[in-house]
Amino acid sequence: MKRPTIAIAGASGFIGSALTRALAKDYRVIGLSRRRRPARDGVEWRACDLYSLLDVENALEGCDVAIYLVHSMLPSARLTQASFSDLDLILADNFARAAASRGVRHIVYLGGLVPGGGRELSPHLASRLEVERTLGAYGTPVTALRAGLVVGAGGSSLHILTKLVHRLPLMVLPRWTSSPTQPIALVDVVRAVQRVLAEPEAHVGAFDIGGPDVMSYREMMERTANVLGSRRRMVPVPLLTPRLSTLWVAMVTGMPRALVGPLVRSLEHEMVARDNPLLRWLADGALGFEQALEQALFDEAGAPEPRMATRSDDRSRLRPARTVRSVQRLPRPPRATARWVAHEYVRWLPSVPVPGLRCETDGPVARFHALWMRTPLLVLRLDQERTTTDRALFYVTGGLLARTDGPRPGRFEFRLTPDARSVVAAVHDFSPTLPWYVYEATQALGHLVVMRLFGRHLARAAAPEVEVRASPEPQRALRR
Repeated sequence: MKRPTIAIAGASGFIGSALTRALAKDYRVIGLSRRRRPARDGVEWRACDLYSLLDVENALEGCDVAIYLVHSMLPSARLTQASFSDLDLILADNFARAAASRGVRHIVYLGGLVPGGGRELSPHLASRLEVERTLGAYGTPVTALRAGLVVGAGGSSLHILTKLVHRLPLMVLPRWTSSPTQPIALVDVVRAVQRVLAEPEAHVGAFDIGGPDVMSYREMMERTANVLGSRRRMVPVPLLTPRLSTLWVAMVTGMPRALVGPLVRSLEHEMVARDNPLLRWLADGALGFEQALEQALFDEAGAPEPRMATRSDDRSRLRPARTVRSVQRLPRPPRATARWVAHEYVRWLPSVPVPGLRCETDGPVARFHALWMRTPLLVLRLDQERTTTDRALFYVTGGLLARTDGPRPGRFEFRLTPDARSVVAAVHDFSPTLPWYVYEATQALGHLVVMRLFGRHLARAAAPEVEVRASPEPQRALRR
């Protein structure tokens, strides 16, 4: 009997690594990675840039199930002008579109617990929920496993917790440390995924998962100190703001603020799992916090965090690559399609009060000139084949301000969000010709100003009467 094929996006992380090992016994497992890797321990690897729809479509070819473990809190280009939530939206939208176009039968997503009570969600939790909804926007059934802190070797959140406790004999505790939370052992997350894969029809929808222990973050730190054999004095400091907490935690643990900040801001919420059949099934045999922590520390001593080496390698690659990623979420005029927004952008741009700028259009090609120069500053070509009502794609094909000899062509796109309320404007793999620091001080800032002005223009614009919706059916034109 042919084994089902499962693709795992985020397979090189600590949860993905555990899943690949556990699932390889019963499934054909394909790990998705930014770089090609040799097959090992029964796991195949496919190179895939999740920012490229074409890459994701190729990576999901022939897959029955796709597991999505991706969060974009760390940079993916030398210059990133974007919030992590907008980056997460693009990645999830690409994944959902590709899954639909390649006939994937089921998506499993590991997200975050969503607190009740009607409180406004932190940006981190709101993004997790948006990703969950986006993955299901194109018709593929989705199981969302919502979890709090996952206790396992190599986890970033656990690394932050243990470093804080290990390095600080006197710990100042912000107000958020009194919030209740329900951590879960990595092995129980794996058990939950295996259960979902065994009975997919019974597990479509969202399911909270957690371990047997509910505690405050302060109590979690105290228990961690006991496991580490340390005595720590803890002093509440209610005036410590999330921003100050982020700086403090990042300084003590050595973790990037881009990673620490969203996590800290999400800790003010009550992170406790709500009752459901999967949670009740997990309760039989679930590891308690101390047992899971001891196991994680033991495993971590023998094997370092899976992405530690790749993060260092990624940073070393980003600087010489000189690429830019810039994403802005803009208001969508009623009834506007992405194609209309793209044409409106080209029509509107020459009206921006930049002295000496003019734009020439020749069919799908737009050339931007300085008035005193024949050679264009930038040349964009609208890819007619890959442009639809909800996604318009330009390629950067030339101009004095753009390099076009890189491994990937620069791209500029407009896409409607799946709820059709906003337009996302995104630049991918753009490589400037200006010296880098000159670029950052001029062209990069200019792009942000132009996008802000275009957003104001769209807020006032009126689109023609056309039907607009996110395409539920896969289209050949949805590429890169």
